[in-house]
Amino acid sequence: MIARLWHGRTPREKADSYVEYIKKTGVRDQTSIEGNRGDYVFHRIEGDVAHFIVLSLWDSWDAVRRFAGEDPERAVYYPEDGQYLLEMPPDIEHYEVSVSPK
Repeated sequence: MIARLWHGRTPREKADSYVEYIKKTGVRDQTSIEGNRGDYVFHRIEGDVAHFIVLSLWDSWDAVRRFAGEDPERAVYYPEDGQYLLEMPPDIEHYEVSVSPK
């Protein structure tokens, strides 16, 4: 299993609306792909900034590519992301899952 991790930041005041937005865009799209095992969205407030981590779990690299395209190391962004995000890092991290719950 492969874990795909993305980190982004929004202004604090946009945190709640970003959660709703990301559920309608990235989370919906990822979970509709065959081979996706689920998504988690985490956030924390630090001063005036909300930090977000999106963790998606995948059966295989082929499944990741069905979502991300031929270069799975690149982040996937949506047209309105610039209205929320303070920056859009181009790369994303992947990890092989060594231990998981049953």
